[in-house]
Amino acid sequence: MVKALSPRHAKQPTAAGRFALNALSLIAVNLFMRTVGVAFNAYLAGRAGGEVMGLYSLLFGVYGLAMTLGSAGIHLGTTRMVADVMGQFCPEGNRAGEGCVGEVCRRAIRRVMVRCLTYSLVCGAGAGLLMLVSAPWIGRVWLGDGRTVLSLRVLALTLPPIAVSACLGGYFTAVRRVVRTSAVGIGVQFLRIGFCAYLLTLWLPAGVEMTCLALVLGGALSEFCGLLMTVGAYLYDRRKHLRLTRGGACEDMGEAVSTKKLLGITVPVTLAACLRSGLLTLQHILIPRGLKRSGASWEAALTSYGVLHSMALPVVLFPSAFISSFSGLLVPEVAESVARGDHERVARLAFRTVTPALIFSFGVAGVMGCFGRELGVAVYGSAEAGEYIRLLAPLIPIMYVDSTVDAFLKGMGEQVYSMNVNIIDAGASVLLVWLLLPRMGLAGYVVAIYVTETLNTTLSLCRMLRMSRMPVKLWKQVFGPLLCAVGAATVCRLVGAVFQVHGNGTARVILWVTVCAAVYLVLCLLTNVWGREQTEDLRKVFGHKQREA
Repeated sequence: MVKALSPRHAKQPTAAGRFALNALSLIAVNLFMRTVGVAFNAYLAGRAGGEVMGLYSLLFGVYGLAMTLGSAGIHLGTTRMVADVMGQFCPEGNRAGEGCVGEVCRRAIRRVMVRCLTYSLVCGAGAGLLMLVSAPWIGRVWLGDGRTVLSLRVLALTLPPIAVSACLGGYFTAVRRVVRTSAVGIGVQFLRIGFCAYLLTLWLPAGVEMTCLALVLGGALSEFCGLLMTVGAYLYDRRKHLRLTRGGACEDMGEAVSTKKLLGITVPVTLAACLRSGLLTLQHILIPRGLKRSGASWEAALTSYGVLHSMALPVVLFPSAFISSFSGLLVPEVAESVARGDHERVARLAFRTVTPALIFSFGVAGVMGCFGRELGVAVYGSAEAGEYIRLLAPLIPIMYVDSTVDAFLKGMGEQVYSMNVNIIDAGASVLLVWLLLPRMGLAGYVVAIYVTETLNTTLSLCRMLRMSRMPVKLWKQVFGPLLCAVGAATVCRLVGAVFQVHGNGTARVILWVTVCAAVYLVLCLLTNVWGREQTEDLRKVFGHKQREA
């Protein structure tokens, strides 16, 4: 006999609907934030100049290492701990989309969050203090530019709030309520733009050092505001979903909520991530010095470095918002499936995410390769940025799919292997930069990117295929999308040459990018690259059906 659900349960979405809601919100937010970010970078490049952008990129090479040390793997640790608790103590309720419904599960999550927040505060404050004290040495000796010292000190103050925000972000990812952090992200982006624009009007005439400080301080103020908003969202969520309804002692939860388990997840990741970040920081330091050794002045080296990192790469990575949005949500999904021993679901998840990611990324590569120069001129007014976009376009499928593969490895508990691969990647990159840049200039850095990205993705993908047992269909995943992308780009170029309708106007570039994407989609449909199987997968993921008893 079929029983009707209570009104409370009737309103609960399916697990697929919940995943779709989170994915769509993340896609919308990431696209918005990247659009604003690219537009703001174009504004900064035009107003502050290439040297400031180069110095700003150099600062963030060091800041990346500091954030790795301060965050200490807490986002992944919180996501894995909370997801494991939900899979262990309330698996049926969580799978059905009801969230955490049991008293034991709610209490376990609260215990996990106390440990994770304490860990994040200790690591963030320790890293911030270390960076604050060592800022003069880092700026003058390590970076070789004393104009970075003030900015480094301001960046040090942001490490504790970033660590706490990462912890709370991991919680919202695990419980599949990322809409709230998405809203916070939008607010932080607007605040960053407002603060930076205001400070630039005050300090731009004071020179490169104060202009760079204005950008750093604007970002720091927005991070503090973002922390307040994230804490408020967490307190509201805890009061609504984690309220304890019964007093008394709770059953022993053992390893599930232990600090030992948290450290077992975060410490190996942190050590490996710090080593990798240290190598990446060394790489970023070597790039302008290598360019200088190739014959360029220090100012010219910073400018070229800024064009590639702050202008070309954001455009190349802009469409990856679609891929990264799904990838971040895969960690708890895969972790829960692994905890239940549901290996068939892991294989299905792998195929249903990797295949669309590859199809999408080949299409983006075709568009970028065909219209990279026009995009650089339209967005930044820079033909140099456009050439770098075209040079990096063939690498897009490798770069994009790596985020999906990396998320799967972390969800399956393979984060140590993933970080080992990243360390190999970073070490090879440092070696290639050191060898190639003095001889080849910035082209040597592009070669290094190709070699290391290919190496990283190959090692990670082979591991994921073995662990997940994902079926491989080369026509749908590689050869078909590649031929369709080449075909779409060729058709658009031939039509543009015959009718002489190419140009650099922003509206015209948008039109041609849209046409090229449409031709690619049609070719994918005609060649069965995108077939009934992929359409059915999307229908299952984005189908907002109500639960039936």
